[in-house]
Amino acid sequence: MTSYDVILRGGTLVNQDGVGAADVGVIDGKIARIGDLATADAGETVDCRGLHILPGVIDSQVHFREPGPTHKEDLETGSRAAVLGGVAAVFEMPNTNPLTTTPEALADKVSRANARMHCDFAFWVGGTQDNAKHAAELERLPGAAGIKVFMGSSTGSLLIADDEGVGEVLKHIRRRAAFHSEDEARLNARKGERIPGDPASHPVWRDELTALTSTKRLIALAERHRARVHVLHVTTAEEIEFLAAYKHLASVEVTPHHLTLTADDYARLGTLIQMNPPVRAPRHRDALWDGLRQGVVDVLGSDHAPHTLEEKAKPYPDSPSGMTGVQTLVPTLLNHVNAGRLTLQRFVDLTSAGPARLFQIAGKGRIARGYDADFTIVDLNRAQTIRNEWIASRCGWTPYDGKPVKGWPVGTFVRGAKVMWEGEILTPSTGRAVRFLEAL
Repeated sequence: MTSYDVILRGGTLVNQDGVGAADVGVIDGKIARIGDLATADAGETVDCRGLHILPGVIDSQVHFREPGPTHKEDLETGSRAAVLGGVAAVFEMPNTNPLTTTPEALADKVSRANARMHCDFAFWVGGTQDNAKHAAELERLPGAAGIKVFMGSSTGSLLIADDEGVGEVLKHIRRRAAFHSEDEARLNARKGERIPGDPASHPVWRDELTALTSTKRLIALAERHRARVHVLHVTTAEEIEFLAAYKHLASVEVTPHHLTLTADDYARLGTLIQMNPPVRAPRHRDALWDGLRQGVVDVLGSDHAPHTLEEKAKPYPDSPSGMTGVQTLVPTLLNHVNAGRLTLQRFVDLTSAGPARLFQIAGKGRIARGYDADFTIVDLNRAQTIRNEWIASRCGWTPYDGKPVKGWPVGTFVRGAKVMWEGEILTPSTGRAVRFLEAL
């Protein structure tokens, strides 16, 4: 009889083939058996009765600030927040200091993360005018999630503002590249203006048309160069409608905060919810939900971008854009599941199967024999209130402080290790670089 290292017993599996009761056996960090394992032996048996076992959640957009302004966050604290929130792997962004735009900078991040991050990881490499011709080599380096291009204004020298520069990146990539899509010229022209309906106390100056203008440019360039693109944090009704016609080229990410908050919340939360791109009017949030239900939206990313409360308290526009999100992704979306806005299977598609499919992740994203034993174990019936005190990010706050939710992450397994259970970190940091089929 096979002896397993770990058996998850009595839970309800949510997977690509449906929802049903099953045990899961793990050997050497891999899923070894799915089914009735009531009589099997194991080094550890985890009682999952009353719980749902999901494939490990993958958050494909976080900013953990290291190297750079680590008074806000670092790879250890950010990944601690991730696993406490039920996230088993993250893709971290390149706008650190120094920027992640060279093989040496990427290797430095991987070295910092190995066996120090609590979850598995990959790092986006920033696409620039200078490194565009090397994009095909950069995107295949160990630990690289792919190439990320900033077409907006908030990222300094990472910005590629002209079509020629963006086209140069698209000409050389072979994997799917991610884009922050806002039009630089219009952003500069509109700075200081208010979006109609926004509270006068908080002028959100990013015009709604800038995102659509830039996204249209991006799609035209992707068609010309026959490249696959991933449009990050889509926020407008017009973008959703436009991108629905280009699913053969473009995948779409939305964030929990753009699905949950609206411009009406600025009066209460002010610059705490100042983001790039911004939290918008209710009609845009409603359109994002419609896009999610219609299958236009492919993945969820938290866009976790922490700043200290002192920094966020500065008057606009001196206040920085960004908020925490990696730890609250799972509970806020489970709350939406319980409210009937999406199914649990759709949540799994958006947070594990979807990222694995889009980015060709090796051995993750499904509960299947031979795959990494990454699990997000949740209690759909647990009512909790999100509090700042629960937030493990170094900045120590969330815009959802005081928000009651139904549905909570109980456990996080990473390659068979019980990293988090019932709000406690149980296993020393063992994070490894995520592998990608197009880079093996």
